Amino acid sequence: MNTTSSSDPKRDLLRHALAAVAYRGGKAIRTAPADFANFRAAEGVRTPGQILAHIGDLFDWALSIAGGNRTWKDSSPLPWEKEIERFFAALKKFDDYLASSEGLHTTPEKLLQGPVADALTHVGQIATLRRMAGGPVRGESYFDAEVVVGRVGAEQVSPKREF
Repeated sequence: MNTTSSSDPKRDLLRHALAAVAYRGGKAIRTAPADFANFRAAEGVRTPGQILAHIGDLFDWALSIAGGNRTWKDSSPLPWEKEIERFFAALKKFDDYLASSEGLHTTPEKLLQGPVADALTHVGQIATLRRMAGGPVRGESYFDAEVVVGRVGAEQVSPKREF
């Protein structure tokens, strides 16, 4: 985990947002029911597996934008466990880039308002689908959660205050 602060507070805040995505996303996908990846709430609604693949695409896209080569790719969903690995790997690659001395080819604000905010929306969708599929995620005071810059992997601390 790279917790080194850059000289750019906006970049640091963006990295904190990635850590929040990892924490919240990890909670939404961890211990999901066995058949959850293919749960379909209604015709035309993405499955959790499709949403998680899209989140991986968002972070691949964010990295490409940051590096100056804006490239989008629609990925087909991998098996659930592989898609979870991809989620955390994509977060780590993007976080590592932000932690480096490499320049950004856009502003931190654009990265936050685009791919990062979109990913947070989709994490919420996955949490909602968990409840609909009969495997709800416990509520939590995310304000009290231990979210740390650079902690973007599957290993997260236990919730401090669930309800």
